[in-house]
Parts: sequence; structure tokens; C-alpha cells
Amino acid sequence: MRHDPDALMIFAAGFGTRMGPLTATRPKPLIEVAGRTLLDRALAMGAQAGVARTVVNTHYLREQVAAHLADRPEIAISAEAEILETGGGLKAALPLLGPSPVMTLNPDAVWTGPNPLAALRAAWDPARMDALLMLVPASAARGYRGQGDFTRAPDGRLSRGPGHVYSGAQIVKTEGLSAIAEANFSLNLLWDRMLPEGRVHGLIHPGGWCDVGRPEGVTLAETMLADVAHV
Repeated sequence: MRHDPDALMIFAAGFGTRMGPLTATRPKPLIEVAGRTLLDRALAMGAQAGVARTVVNTHYLREQVAAHLADRPEIAISAEAEILETGGGLKAALPLLGPSPVMTLNPDAVWTGPNPLAALRAAWDPARMDALLMLVPASAARGYRGQGDFTRAPDGRLSRGPGHVYSGAQIVKTEGLSAIAEANFSLNLLWDRMLPEGRVHGLIHPGGWCDVGRPEGVTLAETMLADVAHV
């Protein structure tokens, strides 16, 4: 196991069904927000955080993602024959990612403020943590519908409950994936095995965050970016 995570997994395989017509002919990571694709925003975030290697998984309209990355040979692609969800996708990509722990990022969000991956790396403590999740207060999560995924204790430990939204960025140890027999599963299954041990911690993002999981999220994200640009 390496101490400092330097590999990043970007989840780009899903169908993006909530986006409706926007994903009828293109994968969600190639949707543009303010003239830049969601995937390029995620890749830039990784580069700015000093990531040594990046893996992008693909399935739906995978040829478009591959073509988009054709001039980026340093980006590895994990092509999935079927949708494996986040946990299964991460497990399948482990040979490309290398030793645990790794960073993972959902590209369907737009951020302002400090780089979340850099902040996670700075706060990562493998002696106390099996996972460190970047959180956003539910009240500040643009484009999000709900009360949150986790409750955060004063020492940073997480439990299931309202209050904070999982933003889609984390550091996680991957050893536990080998104990999960299913090929297709969510990372929630891995977290639920870590939570009782008090090994899942959360960090709160101090900047802006917008979920781009539905069509209206594009406008919300562009408005958020414009507001910051005019400050």
C-alpha cells in the first residue's frame, strides 16, 4: 500500500438517463458547461492536484469518450462490457490504477473554490481512515434534491443520515473490494462495511458545488461559475 494516493479513477461509463435528450447521442461526461466538457473539467482537476496516473472507465457511447481522449495517451481507459456501477467499475480498473489507496471522481459536478482532490490528499491519514469523502452541506448543494447522505461528527467521522451530500470526490482504500463477490455494485456497499469501524471520514468543501445530473444542472452550474467570475 502506498501512503499518498496518486492515482485517480474518473467514472464515465453511465447512461446518464436523468439528462434526457442531452445524452441521447452523447455520453454525459462530454456535455459542455460554459464551453468545457465535464470530463475535461475532471481531468484538469486531477492534473492540478498532481495526479500521477488517471483512469477513465467507459461503456455508454464509449467510442466518443475514446475519441475525445485520443490525443491524451497518458489517460488509461477501462472499457466495460456492461455497466458495473461505481464499486464494480473501480474493482475492474484496479490493475490500471495500481496500489491502494486511490482517488475517485464523478465528473457530473462543477466546482468552485479550492481543488477538492488536492484538499483530500492534504487531509488523508491512512492510520485513521479507510475512506475520506469530500462533502457539501445539503443546504449549499446546487442542483441537489434531498437532505444529504451523511452526518458528520466533530472528529470528522461519518454515519448515514442527513446533513451533508457526498460530492463525488474521495480517497478510498481498495483492499476491501476483493471481499465483494458481485461484479456490479455501488461503492455504497464498500462504505457500509467501513462505517461501523469508524473508518469513513468526511471533509467539507468550502467552495461552490453543483450537481449536473439533470438538464437544469447545466444552467445552474454556468450561473455559479459566472457569479464567481464577477466577484
